[in-house]
Amino acid sequence: MALEAWLMDDSNEDQRLPHHPNPLSTTWQLNPDNYEHDSELGKIRDERGYDYMDMLDLCPEKVSNYEEKLKNFFTEHIHKDEEIRFCLAGSGYFDVRDKDDRWIRIWMKPGDLIVLPAGIYHRFTLDTGNYIKLMRLFVGEPVWTPYNRPQEEHPVRKEYIKSLTHKFGESIQAH
Repeated sequence: MALEAWLMDDSNEDQRLPHHPNPLSTTWQLNPDNYEHDSELGKIRDERGYDYMDMLDLCPEKVSNYEEKLKNFFTEHIHKDEEIRFCLAGSGYFDVRDKDDRWIRIWMKPGDLIVLPAGIYHRFTLDTGNYIKLMRLFVGEPVWTPYNRPQEEHPVRKEYIKSLTHKFGESIQAH
């Protein structure tokens, strides 16, 4: 099954619900059961320089201060570096802002690998299954510092906006 992403509806219902009017398909599907020997994952890591890896089991039984951590993950923020996640089990949602500042919800399921660019506003939450096991990849020593919105003057945010302007050939407003 391919990674799915969609523009979110404006409902204030439970954040763990899909909130999707029109699903979109995106792909980077790997084998979550054979990640230790997956040549495609190895190729991606080599080509992109991902030399750091750890695992995150996110569920109430395995994470101390679970509710607080989930609340922090769901606070809109950016990072100075790419955020790379490979879902090995369970599922959850990454929400990212599009160029018009609308939420796009990405439903991660086993086998999905996602790379969020540095400077993109995003947040994360579990779905109603309340469990995900993620492989986190990073270039060099990991720096997990979130910079909560607003960060329009942060250099990495400015670079991200500049890349959107170049990609779409129009002036992108920083929201």
